[in-house]
Amino acid sequence: MTDLDIVFEDDYLIGVNKPAGLLVHPSWITAADEPTLMGLLKVYKGVPKLHTIHRLDRATSGIILVGKTLEATQHIQAQFMQRSIRKTYLAVVRGWSADSDLIDYALVPKRDKFAEPMAQENPEPKEAISAYRTLGRVELDIAVGRYPKARYSLVEVKPSTGRKHQIRRHMKHILHPIVGDTKYGEGRHNRLYREHFEIHRLLLMATELEFTHPVSEQRISLSAPVDHQVNKLFNRFGWQGLYPAPKS
Repeated sequence: MTDLDIVFEDDYLIGVNKPAGLLVHPSWITAADEPTLMGLLKVYKGVPKLHTIHRLDRATSGIILVGKTLEATQHIQAQFMQRSIRKTYLAVVRGWSADSDLIDYALVPKRDKFAEPMAQENPEPKEAISAYRTLGRVELDIAVGRYPKARYSLVEVKPSTGRKHQIRRHMKHILHPIVGDTKYGEGRHNRLYREHFEIHRLLLMATELEFTHPVSEQRISLSAPVDHQVNKLFNRFGWQGLYPAPKS
């Protein structure tokens, strides 16, 4: 059983630091007995029913909120719809990105024909906005393709909309795909990280989530550190102090 890193819990909500590779819900493309976040939480709490508020991609790690009551769930979901939730991600991207920028690039909704058989066939692009700033850069003495050295950036991304795969698609759009992204990234750079650093995951992490509590109405800010393997990599790149690090 996967250990759960609970970063927040009260009578209404649970905040979990989801590891990379863990599904939120069962999927038709995976084995029926594969662990999921919701399944593990139900065992942990000993309850048959919890409520999904939002999702993270299987490959993405970091903070996800789960509702204990339907009312709390709907309250937080309304905040997502109203864009009053503040989300912060860290990502390692190919190349040296700009110091900061706003990506305002509409995205066509991704349709899952199995999970959403009634979804519109050819949907119109929807507004998608992501602001980012570059926290650190590194140049490695490792040749990639025709380049004698490899360059990467550590970026902090704050999306104000929540389209499927938004950050991954936006970073690809500006020619800085995320390392480890097997769908939108670049295979040569993914292989470099596997072969030289034993990194076999998407380097995208949801590190902060800020919301208004559905009952107390207090503003709550949750933070989740990167895992020890990612922390070791970032230390190697000289990026100490630029991100939430795990406790030793």
